[in-house]
Amino acid sequence: MKNTFFDLVEQSYYFPQDGFDLRENYLTFHGISLKYLIEKYGTPFNLIYLPKIGDQIKKSRNLFNRAIKNLNYGGRYKFCYCTKCNHFNHVLNEVAKYETDLETSSAFDIDLILNLYNTGKIKKDIVILHNGYKTDEYIEKIIELQEYGFENSITILDGVKELNRLLRHVKGDRKVKIGVRMSINEEAQSAYYTSRLGIPASEIINFFKAHIQDNEKVELKLFHFFVDSGIKDTIYYWGEFKRALKLYIDLKKQCDTLDSFDLGGGFPIRNHLGFEYNYEYMINEIVTSIKEFCVKDSVPEPDIYTEFGRYTIGESGAIIFEVLEQKQQNDTELWYIINNSLMNTIPDAWSIHEKFILLPVNKWQNEYTRVNIGGISCDHSDYYNSEDLNQEVLLPRFSDDEQEPLYLGFFHTGAYQDSISGYGGIKHCLIPAPKHIIIDRDDRGNFTDYLYRHEQTVHDMFNILGYTT
Repeated sequence: MKNTFFDLVEQSYYFPQDGFDLRENYLTFHGISLKYLIEKYGTPFNLIYLPKIGDQIKKSRNLFNRAIKNLNYGGRYKFCYCTKCNHFNHVLNEVAKYETDLETSSAFDIDLILNLYNTGKIKKDIVILHNGYKTDEYIEKIIELQEYGFENSITILDGVKELNRLLRHVKGDRKVKIGVRMSINEEAQSAYYTSRLGIPASEIINFFKAHIQDNEKVELKLFHFFVDSGIKDTIYYWGEFKRALKLYIDLKKQCDTLDSFDLGGGFPIRNHLGFEYNYEYMINEIVTSIKEFCVKDSVPEPDIYTEFGRYTIGESGAIIFEVLEQKQQNDTELWYIINNSLMNTIPDAWSIHEKFILLPVNKWQNEYTRVNIGGISCDHSDYYNSEDLNQEVLLPRFSDDEQEPLYLGFFHTGAYQDSISGYGGIKHCLIPAPKHIIIDRDDRGNFTDYLYRHEQTVHDMFNILGYTT
C-alpha cells in the first residue's frame, strides 16, 4: 500500500479547505497557482494576497453587527486595524478601502497616518487609537495630529505618568480625548504576575477621581483591556474579561463621557489544517456579557472596539521555498535544506515558537516521511521541526534524481514577520530577503500579480553597512 502525502492530508483533515486546493497535483493558495508564481518569479518569495484582508474585515463586522442586532444591543461595533502588524503601503491601502479605524503604537505611525490622509486614503473623521508607551516625540505628534483636525484621536494612557506628559503639550483651552488601559493579571505559567502594559486595576478609579474627573483639558472616552494569549473560550480569558467589564461599569457610573469598551486584539488565525475556532459563538458571548452587565447596573451599552492585526492580515501571507538538498544525519533524522533562512524570513517561528501552516507545493503523490527543515545560515537555531500537536513535520519523500525540486510553503505568515525581521535591513549571515510579490483580484474575479521588491542585493546591504561597491 502506497502512503502518499495526499492520502495523509485527506485522511487527517478536511481537504480541500478554505484557501487551499490542488490543481493538477500542485497546491493553490486562494485560487492562485503557486506553480505559476514559482515559474514566473523563482524562489524564495514572499506573497501577500490582498483580497483576504477585506474578507477578514467583513467577516468580523458581519458577526459583531449580527450579534448587536439580534441582542438589541445599544452600542456600535468599531473595527480598528493595528498598523504595527504590517505597515506596508499596499496593506494599509487595502485596509483603508473598508473605512476601518486605525490603531498606532509609535511616533512614526503618526507620519504614516498623515501620509494616508494626504494621499486621500483616509478622512479626518477616522477614529485613531494611540497605544504603546508615549515618548515625548510620540505625544508631540499625537497633539499635532489633533491640531491638524483629527478630532477622533484618542490617546490611551498606558501608565499614570503619561497624563502629565500629555498635558504639557496641550495648548490653550484645547481638550484631548483619552482612554485608560487596565493592566491584566497574566496566566499562571507566565514569568510575571501582572502585565507591564496599562494601569493596575486597583488604581484606575482613584486615578480618575484625582486627575481626570475635574480636569477640563481631558475627556475620558474609552476603557481598554487586552489579554496577551488572545480571545479564547477559557476560564482565564472570561475571568479577565469580566473583571475589566466590572471596572468599566464602576468607571462609567462616575463618567458620562466614557462610552467605549476596547477588547484590544486577539482573534486567532488558522495555524494548522485542523484549526477550529467558533468566531460567531465567541462574539455572541462577548456582546451578551457586556449587555447583561450594563442592564444589571442600568448603564448604557458602550461602543465595542477591537484592534485586530494578525487576524486582519495574517492569513493573506505566504513564503515559498525550494528544497536545495536532503541530508540524512543519522538513522532517524532527515533534513530538508531550503534556499533561505527561517530565522530571517519567519522570525516568529523560532523566537516565540509560533506555528504556521506548512505544505508542499508539489509531489503530493509521493510517499511521506518525517523530516526537519533547515535554513542555509550557520546558526543551529535556523530550523523548523514541529507542527502543532504532533511535534513533527511530515512531508513528501523525493529522490535526488527527480527532475523537479520539492517546493515548500509556509502559509498565513502575513503578520509581523517583515516587521520583526527588519524588512530591507541587514539579515543574519547576510542572507538576502526574498522577493515580495503582491496578488490582487478585480471585480470580475481576475487575478493580477506583480513584483513589489526584488530580492536584496549585495549593494543594498553594503549601503546600509557603510561599504562602497
